[in-house]
Amino acid sequence: MTKKWSLAVRHIFMIVFSVLMLYPVLWWIGASLKQNSELSSPNIFPSVPQWSNFVKGWNSVPGHSFTDFYLNTFGLELAVLIATLISSTLVAFGFARLDFPLKSFWFALLMLTLMMPGQVLIIPQYALFYQLGWVNTYLPFIVPHLLASGAGGTFFVFLLIQFVRGIPRELDESAKMDGCTWFDIYWRVVMPLTKPAIVTVMIFCFLWNWDDFLGHLLYINSVDKYTVGLALRMINDSQSAQQWGQLLAMSLVSIIPATLVFMFLQKYFVEGIATTGIKG
Repeated sequence: MTKKWSLAVRHIFMIVFSVLMLYPVLWWIGASLKQNSELSSPNIFPSVPQWSNFVKGWNSVPGHSFTDFYLNTFGLELAVLIATLISSTLVAFGFARLDFPLKSFWFALLMLTLMMPGQVLIIPQYALFYQLGWVNTYLPFIVPHLLASGAGGTFFVFLLIQFVRGIPRELDESAKMDGCTWFDIYWRVVMPLTKPAIVTVMIFCFLWNWDDFLGHLLYINSVDKYTVGLALRMINDSQSAQQWGQLLAMSLVSIIPATLVFMFLQKYFVEGIATTGIKG
């Protein structure tokens, strides 16, 4: 009986704690269906749901709809993701498997960049991209990731290095005996075995770039190239009487892609964080 009571108390505590954690999300959902006059109401959900908030919010930016902004965002995410995977995996493989002059020095320098605050680089990066004529383009986001130096690039390289180091070198020797080059070893042997770490990098890269409001605000000036985050800001600025229901509805829609990505890939995410090599 004591064990049953202990289990019951534990479950009750977990249920209550879960409700407290979910309350902000429930309020958010309810507020997205309310009129402005009902936002101060203590009720979570409105008496008459305003489903039109989603339709009106979707077309709230003059001359554009959120379809345009989502296409811009997904296109940018895809380009950044491809650039990150190419650069991070190649650099990580080089540090983990190849021997070259000053390898320890370059690795230490790589780790130093990991400790540097991103805010320190904002002004020099903007000055450089402005001189190159890249402002109001997507190049400031794609090119740094192609060089493994974008947002989180050093962390991705470090994560992959640690994972690749856990892969037995005997596999490399076997591949060499079969006539494989270093690139063949990278592509045919190492990369398939680093799938959990690669998926982890993909999740982090997607989420960080999806939430990169400051970077998008700095480098994108044309409404035609706006991402979802910048479009949400326009909802707040484009109307004389703020429709909070529409803004909350669109902000709710904006988190759906990131939530789905994490939900469907969390298995590999946990595996990539928890492991550093191959289990026997």
